[in-house]
Formats: sequence, C-alpha cells, structure tokens
Amino acid sequence: MTGPSEPPSSDITVLLRAARGGGSAAHADLARAVYGELKRLAGARLRGRQAGQTLGPTALVHEVWLRLGVDAAQFEDRRHFFGAAARAMRQVLVDQYRHRRRAKRAHARDAGVDLDGIPEASALPPTDLLALDEALVALEALDARMAEIVQLRFFAGLSVEETAVALDVSDRTVKREWGVARAWLCQRLGGGSA
Repeated sequence: MTGPSEPPSSDITVLLRAARGGGSAAHADLARAVYGELKRLAGARLRGRQAGQTLGPTALVHEVWLRLGVDAAQFEDRRHFFGAAARAMRQVLVDQYRHRRRAKRAHARDAGVDLDGIPEASALPPTDLLALDEALVALEALDARMAEIVQLRFFAGLSVEETAVALDVSDRTVKREWGVARAWLCQRLGGGSA
C-alpha cells in the first residue's frame, strides 16, 4: 500500500515507461519516486559521515537532482537510473571534498603555515575521495562492472542485494566482484589487502 505522497508504483522502470508515454501525472509520479530513491540513497551514503562534512542528505539529493536533470527520456530503466545516480553522487561528493581541501589549503597559506614541512602521505586513507575517484577511473578501465559495483555500493549505499537487482546479476556475482574490487582498491590506495 502506498502513502499519499508515494506514486502508485515505485518501480522506476515502469514509471519511466509511463512518463515517456506522456501525461503530467506520470511525470509527477516518476519525480516523486526518483526523489524518494535519491533521498534514501543519500541517507545511506551519509550515514556515519566524517567529521566536518557539511553536506546533508537533502543538500546531496538536490545537487544530484540538478546534475541528473531528471528527464524520463534519459533513463532506459532502473539500472540506468541507479548507475547515473551513483555517478552523480560520486561527482558531488568528490567536488565537495576538493572544495574543502582547497579552502583548508587557502586558510593554511593565509595563516602562514608552511605546507612544505608537512610530510607527503605515502598511504592514503581509504576515505580520501580524490584518491578513490582516481582509483575508480583506473578500475573502470580494467573492469567496468566492478567499478559500477563500487559506485553503487560505496557512493549510492546500495546493499549487495540491491546492487544485484540494479545490475541484473546474482548476489554471488556482486559479492565476488565487490571483494575483488575492494582488494584491488586497497592495494591501489596503499592500504594493503582488504
């Protein structure tokens, strides 16, 4: 049973097809469902966020919404939607991270802190979004599906089961490739094995 603000069907693929057929009600149902999915994903992604992170779930959803430019014709199905949403969340979070780092460096420079005296990090922490973003670009060149699994699991906050449904593969495939991707990323990021 659906609530008053929920569309009659929360199946994104069905709603996408209906919206392509026209009608303002179909577009409104799609917008509510997509917004609801994005809000759920943002909440899952930002749960347990790092100290100093200023972007909340609603702000993240609005940024993702703007980047997606939610238009029914642009998404083929639920899988395409989740892939685009995870990619947009990744971009928003990486951009925010870059902005915070620039601001900190500018503040340190203005305060007269000698940045040359700070030792270079030989092993980046796994939560360094810039390093993770670069590693994901490299992983995507090696195995696009593994990179997509990482995006869906890490940036969109999907469970193994939700990722399997989104990619139309088995839970076992997601678990196996998630494990391999994590090990590869840990190695790439200098953190050893997963």
